[in-house]
This record gives sequence, structure tokens and C-alpha cells, in this order.
Amino acid sequence: MVLRSCCKFGQVLVWFRLGYVVLLWLCVTHFRCARAETKTVVQKDAEFDVTYNDTVTSDNQTIYAFNHTVSRNKTEGVRVTVDVLSEGAVSSPILFVVRQKQAVLSFQVPLILRGLYQRKYPYAHVGRTLCQPPTRTLTETQYFFVDVSTLSSLGTQYQLRISRVDSFTLHTDKKFSFTASPSQPQYFKYVFPDGVDTVIVKVNSEMTFPCSVMSIQDIQCPVYDLDNNVAFIGMYQTMTKTAAITVQRKDFPSNSFYVVVVVKTEDEACGGPLRFYPLRPDELTDAGNRSKTLDVVVSPAINSDVYVMGMLFCLSIFLSFYLLTFLVACVENKRMHRRREGLLNPVVMSPTETASLLGKPGVTPVSPYEYGCFADNASTLSSEAITDSIASDANYGYMGQETLKRRPFLTAIHHVAICIERSLESVTGRSRQESLSSVEEDDYDTLADIDSDKNIVRTKKYLCVSDLARKDKRVLSKKYQIYFWNIATIGVFYALPVIQLVITYQTVVNVTGNQDICYYNFLCAHPLGNLSAFNNILSNLGYVMLGLLFLLIVLQRDIIHSRALDHNDLNALECGIPKHFGLFYAMGTALMMEGLLSACYHVCPNYTNFQFDTSFMYMIAGLCVLKLYQKRHPDINASAYTAYACLAAVIFFSVLGVVFGKGNMVFWIVFSVIHILATMLLSTQLYYMGRWRLDSGILRRIVYVIYTDCIRQCSGPMYIDRMVLLVMGNIVNWSLAAYGLLKTPNDFASYLLAIAICNLLLYFAFYIIMKVCVLGERTGGLQMRLVGVLEQTGERLRESHNTFGTLQTFLRSGERIQCMAMVCILFTAVVWGFALFFFFQGLSTWQKTPAESREHNRDCIVLSFFDDHDIWHFLSSIAMFGSFLVLLTMDDDLDNVQRDKIFVF
Repeated sequence: MVLRSCCKFGQVLVWFRLGYVVLLWLCVTHFRCARAETKTVVQKDAEFDVTYNDTVTSDNQTIYAFNHTVSRNKTEGVRVTVDVLSEGAVSSPILFVVRQKQAVLSFQVPLILRGLYQRKYPYAHVGRTLCQPPTRTLTETQYFFVDVSTLSSLGTQYQLRISRVDSFTLHTDKKFSFTASPSQPQYFKYVFPDGVDTVIVKVNSEMTFPCSVMSIQDIQCPVYDLDNNVAFIGMYQTMTKTAAITVQRKDFPSNSFYVVVVVKTEDEACGGPLRFYPLRPDELTDAGNRSKTLDVVVSPAINSDVYVMGMLFCLSIFLSFYLLTFLVACVENKRMHRRREGLLNPVVMSPTETASLLGKPGVTPVSPYEYGCFADNASTLSSEAITDSIASDANYGYMGQETLKRRPFLTAIHHVAICIERSLESVTGRSRQESLSSVEEDDYDTLADIDSDKNIVRTKKYLCVSDLARKDKRVLSKKYQIYFWNIATIGVFYALPVIQLVITYQTVVNVTGNQDICYYNFLCAHPLGNLSAFNNILSNLGYVMLGLLFLLIVLQRDIIHSRALDHNDLNALECGIPKHFGLFYAMGTALMMEGLLSACYHVCPNYTNFQFDTSFMYMIAGLCVLKLYQKRHPDINASAYTAYACLAAVIFFSVLGVVFGKGNMVFWIVFSVIHILATMLLSTQLYYMGRWRLDSGILRRIVYVIYTDCIRQCSGPMYIDRMVLLVMGNIVNWSLAAYGLLKTPNDFASYLLAIAICNLLLYFAFYIIMKVCVLGERTGGLQMRLVGVLEQTGERLRESHNTFGTLQTFLRSGERIQCMAMVCILFTAVVWGFALFFFFQGLSTWQKTPAESREHNRDCIVLSFFDDHDIWHFLSSIAMFGSFLVLLTMDDDLDNVQRDKIFVF
């Protein structure tokens, strides 16, 4: 019984609970229905260009119904403008939903836009342009509705206005002005006219800030026209005063596109200041007035004919150098042929004619032919030797033709000296050459007795080229050929990853549409295929073509010199600056690689890949310095492995400077210390011609030298010329190190390149000055050697001893620069001047933000295809080619001068 009673009680309890739940459900349903009955929805037929003032609460919802006629031949924009008039609406914003046939646009007012560090900016005034769906019929009536609602129980007053945008479609070459703000973006439609495949969209403003964004989007809904979504689709770029995007018809199947202009909430992206705001959770920040007035114009870009003209212009410029080189080679070959024929048939004067020419009838000078120099029975000399002997008369030592013409007596003495010395050398030439060729480079550097000889020879106060050209020429040629093969290998391994990387850069730009990645001159950036700036790439063709031409010129000289060596030509064996062409081949290859890597850099120029453009500039500067030093120091010039290791260290520091150098004082201190130490070590190496050791006793030897030369007795430097160069070099390098430490420039790669160029120019200027101006003390040494040669001719020439007072005055004029080399120097200097003018125009700079860089953009100046930087490429490639020719020809005047009469400096 008890169990049955308990079961009945449980059943009652279950039914009671179930009834309670049903009752509760009925009450809630009734309450909801009551609330639904109290909330009103009002639909109004609305008209364009009428301002509607109304109030919305959570209990009412207003729907505005609009209709308008759309024509297929005429596109009109529709703009929605909303203002919230009630204060405190931020906590309960109003939601506006615009429902169209094929699109829905929704936004809240006040509109909250976010900036950096989650800052929030409210905007109570909002204006949006409606996306226009395409129409298939000639005319069509379209309807759209604007729903206004809120969850605030308090009434919020607002204003709504729908208006037509009559100038919604942009026209070619017609400027249109408008105003935009972060909450009121603007966009317009452009349709490609017939016959135009490419246009340039330019947006300009007199105001630098606020920062804004221009975007090119396809005709589709929705249109992304807010700061937080404008980068979702299409091409875009930030701007301050100017922006330009080249648009191609092939990228837009509808043959039309939208030009969207959005003002950003903050200016940090354009390099503007970022004001400090207290960062509190959910705190709103007043952005102030960020309205900006802009104007837009769409202009046709160049057509295919201009592309063809630009390419032909580029090719014609550099092919003309090939033609000019061929003509010069033909003229030079013909001139040398005539000269050789004339020298093989010399005019012999009688003693009476010579005496009358000298103005001393009582004195009969000795004819060179009496000593067998040019006698027919002189079997030891061939016709080639006769030619070389007479040719040397034009270039012997430091004498010039003008002085010899003015002093006939000196001419006769000069001829006799040459003949006697040539005769003596012809006898001993073979044994001397055999002794030189028997010495291998490795043996020369390791044998103790020869090492001792090096210490004696290289520490002489005045050195001649013969003192530093004692190693086997074949061994040295192979040594310097390594420069070419090494740089060719380096170029291949360096260029392939670079090409892959820049292709990836270009792909990223094309896919994302972010044109802030690359720093082009957007006002003169002509696309071709997937390349955004084909003209900047094409203009680098000059480096490649002229580098190849220089290689051909060097090859021609190398072949001629090799033939002379095969014929045992004494001039080639023992006269002039030793001919080693390996460094010249390396220079030509470096110039070609510079063109290739500069083209790769201009595929997408920016801060991170600028090293592609500068790496081989360091190489070229280093190779030019090495070539200048090698000219008169062939035995002690750096090996290819050492040189490229040092250049690799320079590029390593360049990378470190790009990554860590910007504003990092620790890096600049470390780099400046290394720069100064390297300068001092190199100065010591050059001053002592490598005859010093860096070991544990270096400090003791430094203290000893200071004590003996400065404290114990004040004596000047033994090697004055070298000391002058090194003091000037240290002043320049210490000044550059101090400048970098004080200013910490952002462009570290250019700073490093400036160091290399300054040292190259300093050494080149020193070389030219020392070449054309020889010190009197050195001239005296040359005079004594000439006296010794003349005294060997016999008693009849001893009376000419008193003429050397006059001769010494002439010898001070030094070596001379031949006409071809002088033309190259002057031409190169002029071209470098014009090239630097165009370089410093500064059409873009990645030291600033992309928007600030575009303020420097300029229109094309040549054929509507090339800009200032392209002209810099043209002129700098020509100037580099001319500089290489200067290094190649500047010592041609010494080709017939024996090496023991060519001084080292």
C-alpha cells in the first residue's frame, strides 16, 4: 500500500511540473506577441535629393523605398548620405541597410573605424556610393530600399538623403575634383574608349595629409571603399600629393573599372606623425577634420609604336659604339701600317747637313749608322728591330717631341743613346728573357735567396716597373686570368637566385595588387607582359652591350700582344707596362653583370633588393683600383682569391647595414672602427710594398720606428709619393667614417658605394698627376742613366755632357698621354657630369614611404618612354665604358719605353 501511494504521488508531481512548463511557455509567447504588436514598421516612398529628418527607436523601423530609371548608355551614381544628430548614439548606433537588386550595403552610424594599436575613431557623418548593377536592356527601372533600425530604447534622430552623382563616369583627359574623408569615400567609373588599350589614372592633391589610398577595382559588387577593406581586391597604392596607376584593358573583361579613393584614419602609412593617445579599453578618439580635396584625370598611355621606337632608340645608341669602334680600329690599323712603312725607310742625313742643322760647323756628330744601329751589315737586327728602335725614338723616356724639335743637338744625342742602348740590349735580351721565364711564381715567393732579393729590391727609394715585373709572365697571366673565371662563376651563382626572387616579387605585386611594394616612377612606368616598368629594364641594355664591346676590344689587344710574344718582340717582352688582360676581362664581365642585376632590381625596386644593383658596383670599383695598382706593381698585386674575399666582406657589411644599420648606433660604431682599421692596414701594406708582417712583434716594431724616426731624429718619409697618396686616402676615409658615425645615413648601401668611388677617384687622380708630373730628383736619376749610356759611345760624345742642364728641364714634364687616351678622358668626364645630373633628379626613393616617394615621380622626357633615371642608365653605361677605355689606353705612350725607365708610383 505504501509503495502504491508513493507511485501515485510521483505521477502527480510529474504532471504538475509539466503543467508549469506549459503555462510558462504560454506566458512568454503572449509577451512576445504583445511586444511584436507594439513594434511598428513604417515604409515610405522616398524621392531623390530630399533630406529626411526622423527618429528611430527599438520599437519602430523605417523603410525608405526608392526607384530610378537606369540607362545602358548612361551611368549615374547614387549616393547615400547620413547624419546622426543625437548625442550618445555611440553606445547604440543606428544600422542602415541598403537592399538592391543584386547587392546589399550595410553600415552603422556613428561609423567606427580602427587605426593602429586598436584605436577607434567615430564618424557621425557618413556618405557611401551605391554599387550599380549592370543592366541588359536599353532602359530599366530599378528599386532599392533603405532600412533604418536600432536596438536603443531611446530615440535617435538622424538625417537621410539620397542623391544622384551626375559626374559618376570619368572622361578621358578631363580633370574632375572632389572631396573625400574616411567616412565618405568616393569612387567613379571609367570605360575604355575604342582604340585605347592602356590608360594612366592620376590622382593629385594640394594637401599632403591626410593620407589616402587610390584603388582600381573591377565593376562588381560590393565595392570595397573603406580604410579597413580597400586592399581586399584590385590594385591600390597610398598617396600624399600624387598617385598614378597604369591600367590595361586586358585585365578588365568588362572594359571598364572603378577608381576608388579612400582617406585613411591615420597618416602613419604615408610617413606622417602618429599622435600619442591614452590607450584605454574602448576609448574613442576624435579624429578631427580629415577631409581632403583631390582631382582625378585618366589619360591614354603610349601605344605599341612608342614601345618599338623606344627599343630601336636604345639599340641604335649602343650599336653606334660598335660601329665607331670598328671605324677607329680601321683608321688606327691603317695609320700604324703607314707609320711602319715610313720607319722602315728612314732618311739619312750627311755629316755636313747634320753639322749645319746643329749650327756648329766645327763639330761633326756621330751618326747612329756609324755604330751599326741601322747599318745594312748589322746582321743582329731584323727589320722589325729597326722599326722598334726608330719607333722608340718617338716615345723614349719622358721626352716630348716639341722639345726635341726645338733642340736638334739634343735630338742627335737622343738618337745615339737609343741606338747604343738598344744594341746592348739586343745582345743580352735572350739571356735576360730566359732567366726571367725560368722563375716560377711559387718558387720566387718561397726560395730564401730570392726572398732576400725582394726585400732589397722593393725597399729601394725609387722603384722602376722592371723591379716589380720580375716574375714569369706566363705564370702571372694565368694568375690574373683567375679574376675573369672567378667573377664569371660568382655572377652565375649570384644572378640566378636574384632572377628567381624578383620574378616572385613581380608575381606578388600582380596577385595582391599592392603597388606599395615596389618604388617605381609611376608617371613613367610602361608595362609589358607581367613587367610593371619595362622601360627601366630596357635602359640597362647599355651595360650589357658595352661590357661585351669592351671584352671584344680587350680580346683584340690580347691577340696582338700574344702574337708579339710569339715573335719574341723585344717591345712586348721588355718594354711598356706589362700586359695582363685578366683584370680587364673581369671588368668587362662585371659591367655586363651590373646591367643584368640592375635590370633585376628595377623589376621591383625597393629597400631590400637594392643590394642587387650595388653588389657589382662594388666589384667594378674594386677591380678598377686593382687594375690601376697592377699597372706598375704586377708582381705584388692581390690575387683573385684575396680580392674577391675582401669584396665579399664588403657585400656582407652591406647586407648587415641594410638589415641592422638604420638608426642602430652600435652597428655604426663597429663599422667605423673596422673601416678605420682596414684603412690603416691597407696603408701599411701599400707603403711597404708588402714587406712587413702582422704578428706578435708588430707593436714593438711600431714603437721602434716612432722612436728612431720621430723622437731620436726627425726624418721625413723615405717614400714621399706613396706617403702623399696614403695621407690623402686616410684623410678621405677617416672623414667618411666620421660622417657615417655622426649622420648614420639610412641608405647604407649608397654610403658604402660612396666610400669605394671616393677611393677610386682619389687613386686615379694621383695616378694621372704622377704620370704627367715627375719629380726632379727622379729625373736626375734618369739623367744619370742617359749619361752612362752616352759615355759608352766614346770620347766624341763627352763634350755633349754640358747639354743635360737643358735636358733636365724638359725631363720634368714626365710621361705623356696619347691623343686617344686624352679623348677618352675628356669624353668620359663630360658624360659622367651629365649622368650624375640625371642621377640626382631623384624620381623615387625607398628611404621614405611609398606615398612620399611618389611625390618625386615625373613624366617621361625622351620619346614619351624614358624618364630621367633611364637617361642615367644610358649615360652611366657609356661613362663606365669610357672609364674602362681610359684604363686600357692611358699608358700606351710607354709601349716603346723600357721598364727600367718607367717609374713606380
